[in-house]
Amino acid sequence: MERAKLSLLFALHAVTVVCSGGLLVDVVVDRYEIPKYCPREVETEDFIRYHFNGSFYTDGKKFDSSHDRGKAFISQVGLGRLITGMDRGLQGMCVGERRRITIPPHLAYGSIGTGGVIPPDAVLVYDVLLLDVWNAEDKVEIRTISKPSSCNRTTASSDFIRYHYNGTLLSGEAFDSSHSRNATYDTYLGQGDIIKGMDEGLLGMCVGERRIVIVPPFLAYGETGSGTLVPPQATLVFDVLLVDVFNPKDDLIVEVKEVPDGCTRRSAVGDYIRYHYNGSFQDGTAFDSSYQRNSTYNTYIGLGYVIQGMDKALQGLCVGEKRRITIPPHLAYGETGVGELIPSSAVLVFDIHVIDFHNPKDPVQIKVIHKPEDCSLTSEADDLIQYRYNCSLMDGTLLYSSDHFDSPSFTTLGADKVIPGLEKGLRGMCVGERREVVVPPHWGHGENGAGGVPRSAVLFFQLELVELQKGVPEGFMFVWLGDGPDALFPAMDLNGDKEVLLEEFSAFIRLQVEEGKGRLRPGVDPDSIIRDMFNNQDQNKDGKVTEDELSPREDDKAEKTGRDEL
Repeated sequence: MERAKLSLLFALHAVTVVCSGGLLVDVVVDRYEIPKYCPREVETEDFIRYHFNGSFYTDGKKFDSSHDRGKAFISQVGLGRLITGMDRGLQGMCVGERRRITIPPHLAYGSIGTGGVIPPDAVLVYDVLLLDVWNAEDKVEIRTISKPSSCNRTTASSDFIRYHYNGTLLSGEAFDSSHSRNATYDTYLGQGDIIKGMDEGLLGMCVGERRIVIVPPFLAYGETGSGTLVPPQATLVFDVLLVDVFNPKDDLIVEVKEVPDGCTRRSAVGDYIRYHYNGSFQDGTAFDSSYQRNSTYNTYIGLGYVIQGMDKALQGLCVGEKRRITIPPHLAYGETGVGELIPSSAVLVFDIHVIDFHNPKDPVQIKVIHKPEDCSLTSEADDLIQYRYNCSLMDGTLLYSSDHFDSPSFTTLGADKVIPGLEKGLRGMCVGERREVVVPPHWGHGENGAGGVPRSAVLFFQLELVELQKGVPEGFMFVWLGDGPDALFPAMDLNGDKEVLLEEFSAFIRLQVEEGKGRLRPGVDPDSIIRDMFNNQDQNKDGKVTEDELSPREDDKAEKTGRDEL
């Protein structure tokens, strides 16, 4: 209400200050430039900082100027520290306002003048630009511009914060900006490391919050100012964006996002883990991602290969688990940061997804899902087997499947045709049996991976044995499953003509196989095997085998030589 009265009074001055004799009786105020926004007007007892040009009304001659001195004028209004006309003429001004104040002699230096500069009875004209206004009762003013919808923590005394700011004077003139340096301002709160007004104005902020902090001069740089950019007794305006906050006493913050059902094992010190991650700062700015590289991050846990906070955070996880991990700088990269990637004293936020982990001492894990009632015949070394399989990573990513082919896969056990872990998982199975087999990388494709299998990947196999053909030892084409005929050549010489042709030899061998007395090497064309066996016995290569040519059968001879099958 008082300000409204003053404004009305000034308006009346502008039209009623002249008496009948043509003399001014009061101050004339011409507000020729008024800012659109005026949050505060000058009142009695306010301190102000302003520029002016002083001239005589009669001839316009300049008698004083703060501009010429290169220094704004500072004073308090309404307490007689200025000439009466200025005390009145400055009332109700806004920062950024320009006004012309015409002052009659009796409200200026009267009939005496002053110092040889102002003659007696001089009417004075001041062109004034108001730069600043404050009061001894002022406090730090905070205006919140924006604030995140979720705010789990606010700044407190003794916290370390990183923030961006633009600093201006109350007149709008910029004096500093962290943005222009492309680096945050980093400091402790409440420790006296920054001006008092900012120590107060930065309390209670959320990461991502933006606020305007207006600091009166006595809570800023006071009478001395700061360098050439902040003048004495300047109110400072900071446009602040909080980027980061932590306390030296902070520990890890772990937020579990997703845990798969049926978690039977959790990661521990000494395990080797593969995981994907997105790395960001507290304000959400990303700094790294394994997804962008399309490659997991692989490391041992608890052995110092990663930052201390991550070493700790990777313990106690399940395969497939997702977590958000917030790591304070003293458990991350500290005050040094990492080049241009991670600033000094940065809090790091990792969203991780565990793909798999294992221990170098892990065995192959075999779980029988289904087993037929009749399981007397099981797979072993040298057997030829046919099996179905799905091979996936532990997160469920399918790598290979026998369903991608026209028929199930074949392999001979013990012939190094498959990775050791799969070999182990296929042994001891009976036809129709189904298994789940977990193969750690040292039983699989190791640190190098192989064609679609990532490095150090744990593999998950779903297996079903479809067919089993019992095998023969390496180097053999045929073995007896019991005692062969005591008189081998007569048993082989079906027509009794003392010589055995290929047809007779083949019929004899096939008969032994049909009757379960012998076994050919599985997975190879029988005609080819029998022909090779016949040629081995036909020593003179005349197309027939005689009793003299037939290798005598001695106990264990074939097993020892690995050549003479009969």
